[in-house]
Amino acid sequence: MALIEVRNLTKVFPLGESIFGGGAKGKVRAVDDVSLDIAQGETLGLVGESGSGKSTLGRLVLNLIKPSSGSVRFNGQELVSAGHSEMRRLRREMQIVFQDPFGSLDPRLRVEDIVSEPLVIHEHMSRDAQRTRVAELLRAVGLDDSVLRRFPHEFSGGQRQRIGIARALALRPKFIVADEPVSALDVSVGAQIVNLLAQLQRDFGLTYLFISHSMPVVRYLATRIAVMYRGRIVEIGSTEQITERPQHAYTRSLLEATPEIAV
Repeated sequence: MALIEVRNLTKVFPLGESIFGGGAKGKVRAVDDVSLDIAQGETLGLVGESGSGKSTLGRLVLNLIKPSSGSVRFNGQELVSAGHSEMRRLRREMQIVFQDPFGSLDPRLRVEDIVSEPLVIHEHMSRDAQRTRVAELLRAVGLDDSVLRRFPHEFSGGQRQRIGIARALALRPKFIVADEPVSALDVSVGAQIVNLLAQLQRDFGLTYLFISHSMPVVRYLATRIAVMYRGRIVEIGSTEQITERPQHAYTRSLLEATPEIAV
């Protein structure tokens, strides 16, 4: 059984009020009848240009926003109709790493408090036990406990992203949505983060939905690739199939538009 099962998922957003009144002047189908599965332990790369609906789909899969229609199952459990208490329990097993390492960390909090926040909400453990867990998580992402009392502004973009990844790992989740986690970083630092994500997947048995506009990055990390265009999945298959024998013209244009990266 797939860990994630998405069926006919659609999200429609209103475009805003007409200047002449009368409510919304139109709608946009940000995600349009998407169906896909993600097997436990695999990385599904979701690739497409800006505005294709990738990030919206990632948030729908995590039930951070509600769909207009469709179904999302995590480990066999329906998320769309899940109540608050059910989702609170399931949040432990599903996490997200955001695109912007500068905006995703609270600048008022020290690293220790940022990474331990999920533990405070979901776990009952002493402050000493929290600090021990946080130190372990920081080591797992290539940092050490000397950073515990420092603030986000004291770090580089790559270091901030490592802190965000440590926070996502705090509750030992099964599934992580990585939403453009390297697009705000320079190429060399981004390559380090991609390699870190690959190592963490092996160490923690993680399943990823890895969202990116860069086909070379997705090709390196993903087991399978789904190509998204104007809210729809236009092609999905193994990494080799999509990158070596693309069937859709949009997939071919993505492959031609992005240079190789060294990872």
